[in-house]
Amino acid sequence: MTLQQKIELTPFNTLALPGTAACYQKITTSAQLTASELLATKRFILGGGSNLVLNGDFSGLILHMAIPGKRLLNEDADAWYIEAGAGENWHDFVQWTLRQGWPGLENLSLIPGTVGAAPIQNIGAYGLEVAERFHSLTAWDFEKRAFLTVDRSICQFAYRDSLFKQQNWHLSGRMAITSVIFRLPKIWIANYRYADVAQALAAQSITTPTPQQIASAIITIRQHKLPDPAITPNAGSFFHNPLVDHKLAEKLAADYPALPRYPQADGRVKLAAGWLIEQAGWKGKSLGPVGMYEKQALVLVNHGGATGADVRRTMAAVQADVKAHFGIALTPEPIFL
Repeated sequence: MTLQQKIELTPFNTLALPGTAACYQKITTSAQLTASELLATKRFILGGGSNLVLNGDFSGLILHMAIPGKRLLNEDADAWYIEAGAGENWHDFVQWTLRQGWPGLENLSLIPGTVGAAPIQNIGAYGLEVAERFHSLTAWDFEKRAFLTVDRSICQFAYRDSLFKQQNWHLSGRMAITSVIFRLPKIWIANYRYADVAQALAAQSITTPTPQQIASAIITIRQHKLPDPAITPNAGSFFHNPLVDHKLAEKLAADYPALPRYPQADGRVKLAAGWLIEQAGWKGKSLGPVGMYEKQALVLVNHGGATGADVRRTMAAVQADVKAHFGIALTPEPIFL
């Protein structure tokens, strides 16, 4: 294996930030990961680059996970078990499962990124997290020099979190996920409790939606609210929706009755970060070449020529204003490299 040298990374991150990798290797088969050439002391596992902020040049090795493949691995009386390669485009994979008649992932339509990155971030949208459909994954452990199978019981999934993030395995390059297995229940229950989705379906006089109709509604909503990274570079939702205790949520609701809030099973309340950012005056506002999107304040965009430093500067300004207005500390979603 001959590693590529000094590769420009702008095409590999959806924020279109500049940076060069000292070494780069595209991974299309799991067997490639066993090569001794990849035992660099500094590695980064790259997926679709949709949740990444480049700080500049990277002096180590970028492993770009592009392993393809998707199939029905197994089924039983209760569920289908679908396996996909880590490099599969997430949205394309979701739409493929629907075409095959295996629903369950439709609420996660049009989320950018790859299948391999989905469990790391525990991606979620419109009332569903990938953890609810996750069965297991296979990963190459560079430290142990072995392939490991990791099932749901040890993943420590939480809101936009998992064992892989907690242990920093992804950022450190210790583990590279090669494939993921999803469990899709055969008894399907429509999930359209989010107001935007319910309203979109009602507008079409749909009272008993199919999985495809829910997916179509969510795709339309996301296309309306979120910019296409090919036109306006962005990393999707840039901040976590903050989780606060019930007492604080009630106090904020008394002061701001319009504040969207979502009670959680553990007693905490999830607040809408986009609403907080908009009320702090950042919807459509920019600081140099970086700003918050005019249609959705939660999305940070690159208007052209931005660097990682520009992103961090705008991020800090947004955090400071939200903290000053509401006493809430916003946490960014992307990985900083």
